[in-house]
Amino acid sequence: MLDVKINALEPRLEQRYQILVEEHLRTSQSLAPGANPLPSSASSFAATQAAWRFYHNPSVTLPELAQPLIEEGRRALQEHAQEYGLVIHDESHLSFNGHASKADRIRLSHSRDWGYDLRSTLLVSDRDGAPLAPVCQQVVAAPGVHSTRAEEPLGRRVYVDELAQEMEHVEQLQLGRPLVHIVDAEGDAADLHRQWRQYLHLVRAKWRQRVEHEGQTKLLSQVAQALKAQGSLQYCREVEFEGRPAHQYVAETQVTITRYGRQKRKQGRKVKQIYIPGQPVTLRLVVSEVRSAEGQVLALWLLLSNVDAKVGAEQLALWYYWRWRIESFFKLLKSAGHQVEHWQQETALAVAKRLLVASMACVFVWQLAREATPEAEELRSLLVRLSGRQMKRKKPWTVPALLAGVWVLLATLELLEDYDLDRLRELAGKFFPRVEAA
Repeated sequence: MLDVKINALEPRLEQRYQILVEEHLRTSQSLAPGANPLPSSASSFAATQAAWRFYHNPSVTLPELAQPLIEEGRRALQEHAQEYGLVIHDESHLSFNGHASKADRIRLSHSRDWGYDLRSTLLVSDRDGAPLAPVCQQVVAAPGVHSTRAEEPLGRRVYVDELAQEMEHVEQLQLGRPLVHIVDAEGDAADLHRQWRQYLHLVRAKWRQRVEHEGQTKLLSQVAQALKAQGSLQYCREVEFEGRPAHQYVAETQVTITRYGRQKRKQGRKVKQIYIPGQPVTLRLVVSEVRSAEGQVLALWLLLSNVDAKVGAEQLALWYYWRWRIESFFKLLKSAGHQVEHWQQETALAVAKRLLVASMACVFVWQLAREATPEAEELRSLLVRLSGRQMKRKKPWTVPALLAGVWVLLATLELLEDYDLDRLRELAGKFFPRVEAA
């Protein structure tokens, strides 16, 4: 059994938590997204009943289930980072359109899209972008926000209004290294940059925002175009873009935000625009361009940051490039791994609890993925064989393949405690002669 401790839980619940994490060390199918007990379990029905009781037990709270993830993030950050911890903030819709039993669903993108909103904060290494652990998880539902930050549901707020509280919470976890918060373009607003002055942050900027640059008011797009025209973009490294090799170029300058902050908020059926004055904020503007081998521009990012200048522009560009780690995490929870959008739990709170269990399973696989020892390499190769996945020639393993192979390995080990190899071959050989011959 995996050794995962939650000291706040009684031993019985702690043991059940460990069993549930083991059951999530696998990939699920959309038609079978429930608990998948190991051979030692009494039955699938008993395992399902035990899981239901665990997720609905009021003694099991989200902050308690988050503790193993936070502790692993703290430990991994000391061992697998150089100077900073990268904290990636993002949200993803969990669509449950056919789950009418989930009475606390909210409307998502349109009138026929219902489910929950998942808000995650993923800790990543500044050395190689390896994912370490999700240190804050929140599920937005009709009654409120089920969050690892509090035992009771929090009030529903617009995501960008929530980010400052997320940042403060993660900073208070005292993870052991300075943190840099990475946010996509929804975080590029004058009032947000002012709110976040006390936190190191890196935000993708919007092209049509106005800033002060070299004594003039300009659009950010104009500043970027001027840097490119001046030949300031310099080659810094080779990267992978959508599975193909590409080249990254960067340039840097300094800009100041003096404009009013502007918020659009719904009030009844109307949208009200609020203007928020504030002090000027000076930030570093990094222009990052990814080009193909033929020189075609594949991607262009404008990045704003208050990180100290001792961190080079090329490093900031690489850190933002690693922001896609959280998209891979969402994919692992959804289509490529745990099939969360097919889970049958009937409340957002139960879904949130199970998400934390599944996240711990992801953390174990990430641990194996970043190990550089010969034993880890051999185990990764074995898990890919057990998974039955076909790998690309230059990609010996993937995280979903490792996840798919782990459960097969654990199940095999438990099975061998009850059957010896000769007996298994004898039983299988009665129906599969090729097994007996082997």
